[in-house]
Amino acid sequence: MPDWLHDLPAPWLAVFVFAIAVLVTAAIYATVISLSTGERGRAFASISPGLLPPMGIMFALLVGFLAAEVWTSGGRAATAVSDEASSLRAVVLLSSEFPGETEAQMRSLVRRHIEDAITKEWPQMAEQGARLSAVPQPLADLQAMALGLRPETPGQTIAQREIVTSLEHALDARRQRIIVSQSSVNEAKWGAVVTLAILTLFAIAFVHSGNRAGAAIAMALFASAATAAIIMIAVQEHPFAGNFAVRPTPLEQVEPPLPP
Repeated sequence: MPDWLHDLPAPWLAVFVFAIAVLVTAAIYATVISLSTGERGRAFASISPGLLPPMGIMFALLVGFLAAEVWTSGGRAATAVSDEASSLRAVVLLSSEFPGETEAQMRSLVRRHIEDAITKEWPQMAEQGARLSAVPQPLADLQAMALGLRPETPGQTIAQREIVTSLEHALDARRQRIIVSQSSVNEAKWGAVVTLAILTLFAIAFVHSGNRAGAAIAMALFASAATAAIIMIAVQEHPFAGNFAVRPTPLEQVEPPLPP
């Protein structure tokens, strides 16, 4: 779907899609009914109603596959954010093994990374503009700092090793959320769903062409169901955009407070 549609609030997106569905359904109904006269009418009436269940099943399968893809991407995005927050929280806790200036610098770098992620990366991910080529400087500085520590006790040695490991996990989780932010339903899949929905509407109109009221009711019911399914997928297509976007709440919760 066009990016500007994802910028619409969910109610307006629903109104827009329903309006398009109404126009398309009305046009198909008017076309088929106007053509269902004479020989064409008898040809339309001869189409078996048994054609409708297979087409409905095919449409349901396509919608199911798209919904599973979209929900999987959303789950992966939420998991990546949670993993990143957990790893950063571990760094903050372990930094207490190096009290004083070292601990303060570590906490400051973690706070800077979280602030940059929320204020800079989240808007970029919402627009699918975040790139892996840009390494977060606070995490790079924090990793260099952790590798350069000189442990003086066994506890600090273990803490240093765990800090380095947690930073690697945080970087990997960040990579995962940026990769997932690029996910979307491509044009071919949307085209297949919309095309099959239109063909099914034509089939319903042909089968019920001898009964105008029945055709209108059947087409309206299918169009409403198909539109609801399309809206459900569209509002969740981009994991970090729209009304149901993954929020940076876990990162906000682990952000170290400013020093007094």
